[in-house]
Amino acid sequence: MGLNKKSVDDINVKGLRVLCRCDFNVPLKDGKITDENRLVAALPTFKKLIADGGKVILCSHLGKPKNGPEAKFSLAPVAARLGELLGQEVRFAADDTVVGENAKAAVAAMKEGDVILLENTRFRAEETKNIDSFSEDLASIADVFVNDAFGTAHRAHCSNVGVTKFVKGPHAVGYLMQKEIDFLGNAVENPVRPFVAILGGAKVADKLNVISNLLEKCDTLIIGGGMAYTFLKAQGKEIGTSLCDETKIDYCKEMIAKAESLGKKLYLPIDTVITSSFPEPIDAEIEVKTVSSDSIPADMMGMDIGEKTRELYADAVKSAKTVVWNGPMGVFENPILAKGTIAVAKALAETDATTIIGGGDSAAAVNQLGFGDKMSHISTGGGASLEFLEGKELPGVAAADDK
Repeated sequence: MGLNKKSVDDINVKGLRVLCRCDFNVPLKDGKITDENRLVAALPTFKKLIADGGKVILCSHLGKPKNGPEAKFSLAPVAARLGELLGQEVRFAADDTVVGENAKAAVAAMKEGDVILLENTRFRAEETKNIDSFSEDLASIADVFVNDAFGTAHRAHCSNVGVTKFVKGPHAVGYLMQKEIDFLGNAVENPVRPFVAILGGAKVADKLNVISNLLEKCDTLIIGGGMAYTFLKAQGKEIGTSLCDETKIDYCKEMIAKAESLGKKLYLPIDTVITSSFPEPIDAEIEVKTVSSDSIPADMMGMDIGEKTRELYADAVKSAKTVVWNGPMGVFENPILAKGTIAVAKALAETDATTIIGGGDSAAAVNQLGFGDKMSHISTGGGASLEFLEGKELPGVAAADDK
């Protein structure tokens, strides 16, 4: 896995048109951005390109427009807010074809350090199919390509992969992508040991390749969340009405055997917080009790890791030098069932190890619980970070030039 990619620090952009693929897939309500973390996170890359005298042309997708252009998915509000955050005008090119008359005129008029934003790349049907016609249009207004959108790196689209076939100049990664590659990629490929991986979430099926790949790379694998019950059932335990993927029981047995043959520690919950039914609504007040993992009553379901398991998992983290965590330990949206997830977050916040949160629900949980600033790295990609943890090559990363 070649992870030594050219970054914005390795290229000269003075006087050149730099097409920069960003992740501006932000939540909008009535045309207002309700969470601008992604915009703020992207600023260092833009500032570097501006300071170096590039003509900075930003592009991104937003949402999933079904049949071409839809006003509610326009990036116009993003241009306005970005201008405020950057302290300089970000000119918006309002073209339903993305690279239309407005975009071409705006690019032609650019001076060094100017910034423009193109319309939502998914307004073009070719984008998600990676069809050359749109890639060529994008490349026609650029001399250099920079990809800073990790969240789409696991998909080969025109604006992150196709375009690199046609842009003549260097293809580099921005600071956000660089950080994802350094932390996620290198943690899995060359971790400082002991390396502890913690996997949670509901379904074993979502994590099949991640479990298998991390067992080869880590020293200790910790399993929690809904998927733990399929593992417990694979050990012959009664799991009551807990979440279980019957078709994956043999797979879980294989993984337990694999851990043993590789001499890796595999931790499963030793006690479990149970309830009689799933909370409706999800944050409802519920009656819970804690039982040992081998005595879950037939009519009860496991919803979180119990107190002894929390201690066991927190202890396993204490001696680690690298920890990767993906997926909550229980139904963390309910305060009564969030204790396992909080315990793991707290253990990670208190360790000196490099702590990497692999996107998705665990990133949301860590931020909601207020531990975000205590982690070494919180991945911005859900699907992309999972595929990285599986050891897959991501098209959006592979398309960048090696150093």
